[in-house]
Amino acid sequence: MVADSQPGHIDQIKQTNAGVVYRLIDRHGPVSRIDLSRLAQLAPASITKIVREMLEAHLVQETEIQDPGSRGRPAVGLMVETEAWHYLSVRINRGEISLGLHDLSSQLIVEDTVSLPLDDPNPLLSRVISQVDQFFIRHQHRLERLTAIAITLPGIIDTVKGIVHRMPFYDVCDMPLGEELENHTGVPVFIQHDISAWTMAEGLFGASRGARDVIQVVIDHNVGAGVITDGRLLHAGSSSLVEIGHTQVDPYGKRCYCGNHGCLETIASIESILELAQQRMNQSMGSMLHGQPLTVESLCDAALQGDLLAKDIILGVGINVGRILAIMVNLFNPQVILIGSPLNRAAEILHPAITSCIRQQSLPAYSQHMVVESTQYNHRGTMAGAALVKDAMYNGSLLIRLLQG
Repeated sequence: MVADSQPGHIDQIKQTNAGVVYRLIDRHGPVSRIDLSRLAQLAPASITKIVREMLEAHLVQETEIQDPGSRGRPAVGLMVETEAWHYLSVRINRGEISLGLHDLSSQLIVEDTVSLPLDDPNPLLSRVISQVDQFFIRHQHRLERLTAIAITLPGIIDTVKGIVHRMPFYDVCDMPLGEELENHTGVPVFIQHDISAWTMAEGLFGASRGARDVIQVVIDHNVGAGVITDGRLLHAGSSSLVEIGHTQVDPYGKRCYCGNHGCLETIASIESILELAQQRMNQSMGSMLHGQPLTVESLCDAALQGDLLAKDIILGVGINVGRILAIMVNLFNPQVILIGSPLNRAAEILHPAITSCIRQQSLPAYSQHMVVESTQYNHRGTMAGAALVKDAMYNGSLLIRLLQG
């Protein structure tokens, strides 16, 4: 049994080491081979072999580096080569699909957002594949070597098998999105819940970069949380979303698409908030929400101008979300809590309500140094998918495939 498992074990070590070296070059480049050996804690011979393979695959390149104050011959440093390597990042949202072509530095090349109607009788799987094909046709003159496809979407997802079990807004049951798209395009496909992927993006590029323990809450069309603990996404190899949106807060409440009643998502999602505002406007004729389209922007603006109805609704969201977060703070002891929401337009009302609830209902030792902040990125576009590809390069799973051609 030991002999049988040995080749796989060696392959895993090779993948891990290659990912570590690539990450260090990406983050510290240009960096010398000597410094790489020290940072990666790998023997110089191992660094030489890994770097040679990356150079031959044109994933890294050499450049001269001169130490400040040195008059000697410049050292040879390494930096990643990204421009000729492209990947497609796709985000499926309510009624639309965004497709963005990125290079390996995560730089956006071109991005389209097109309609994906909720009531189209054709299967969602075939429509997504068709949109991917049409995107490549439209932008074929800009496409270099395609390395991967990353897809982010809401729902109940098996991220390892690439199966979307259920989604809000669309009629989906056990959709084999990953397998079908990989067979269709011939490149690896990475699928993740959009909130978890966004959490990864903030950790890699955004507001929580460098933090080891983070809770990120999204309050949008859907409600959920991603958790980074000790620098890694919680449950990254499975259904990694922390389903606070499907935590019951009202047993007699509205039925949720998950099958339960009174989930947080049925109370705190943008649609639910606006529905509540519309109902309560009938009992609050003096509200400035009257006489204009009711949107999340108009709700936030009215609250900021002192409208009692609008402010009360946003405070209610903060209290309901804060109660759940207080439990999570006791479980995970985060350094920072990020709020990703269009309600951040009224952050001066929403964030104190969340913070106050957490401090009242969680352990003081955990909550007293914790901060609540807005995410750096908004919940639009394809940046979240960029984190999936970057992570696959750093853990070596995609990197090894590229090295093998």
